[in-house]
Amino acid sequence: MTRNIETSSGIAAPDAADAGRRTMLKAAGTGIAALGVGAAAAGRTVAQPQPTLDTQWDKTFPRSGKVDHRKVIFKNRYGITLAGDLYQPRNAGGKLAALAVGGPFGAVKEQSSGLHAQTMAERGFVTLAFDPSYTGESSGEPRNVASPDISVEDFSAAVDCLGLLPNVDRERIGIIGICGWGGMALSAAAVDKRIKAVVASTMYDMTRVMSKGYDDSMTQEQRTRTLEQLSRQRWKDAENGTPAYQPPYNALKGGEAQFLVEYADYYRTPRGYHPRAVNSGNAWTVTTPLPFMNLPILTHIREISPRPILLVHGEKAHSRYFSETAHAAAAEPKELVIVPGAVHVDLYDRLDKIPFDTLAAFFRKNLAAPA
Repeated sequence: MTRNIETSSGIAAPDAADAGRRTMLKAAGTGIAALGVGAAAAGRTVAQPQPTLDTQWDKTFPRSGKVDHRKVIFKNRYGITLAGDLYQPRNAGGKLAALAVGGPFGAVKEQSSGLHAQTMAERGFVTLAFDPSYTGESSGEPRNVASPDISVEDFSAAVDCLGLLPNVDRERIGIIGICGWGGMALSAAAVDKRIKAVVASTMYDMTRVMSKGYDDSMTQEQRTRTLEQLSRQRWKDAENGTPAYQPPYNALKGGEAQFLVEYADYYRTPRGYHPRAVNSGNAWTVTTPLPFMNLPILTHIREISPRPILLVHGEKAHSRYFSETAHAAAAEPKELVIVPGAVHVDLYDRLDKIPFDTLAAFFRKNLAAPA
């Protein structure tokens, strides 16, 4: 089902394929210092200090007086220590439903995912916004590298963490993925049957856009040339003993497509800037696109059924087609909500655009306690 709602509260087109492709192989802070959880030395594993988390309120949104907040750390299946912000409704009793929240791709938990987590906690859910592996306050070396497999695993690790909390009903856990993490959320829900409901908001399928370009415009020749360049970059990185990084993200030079201007308006202004975010003037490694170009993450989207999917997208978003094709590919129960007039980044933080009431109703219905 598809419906429009009113709310109350870069690989470019073919004529700019090269410049746009470079952008998307970027677009999705200075990376924090090494936070590895282990190192090989003298033939044994040497434990390293856990990440030191910033205890000050450094979010891009105001703190709510309706919820309790604390930092947490937990490990994924690969032994990477993830850092998260746990939000809990104040004075709530009994076992509660819970939500893990991730994204956007290249963002940190102090940005959109944290806003979503805090707002949903105000509506009665225990929520966890987390930094993906290799980014933000989470561990992993080198810094600012990504893999679709590890990103999907990070969602399941967040479900692990939530399910161990004494006030969480582990049979009532859902997830929210924003932007590129919308695709990760759908992939995680397909493989992890503990996830009982999933929302993908303003979603990208990062494997599709990196392997095929925007609107699937990348030719086979362009794809082959890109893979040739990235493959040879591996030798350069091996010779140097450290990965090369792409140019700083979202630095405008003039003449960019409108959606890139909108990204900069979020990530490079006080509205959404955070120094640890890849997208706030930092960058992914040059070779980050390699696994995304080879591992499609929505192959098994139909296996989410009979658990429900809610896709939310802006009417005027350049990325709207990702949600439309995901909705067409998914099995029931599924719903696509189109937010009138909204562009892609409006659903990061615009409280008058994000349909939080719709999200809360979806999860209350599908994560309801047994009668």
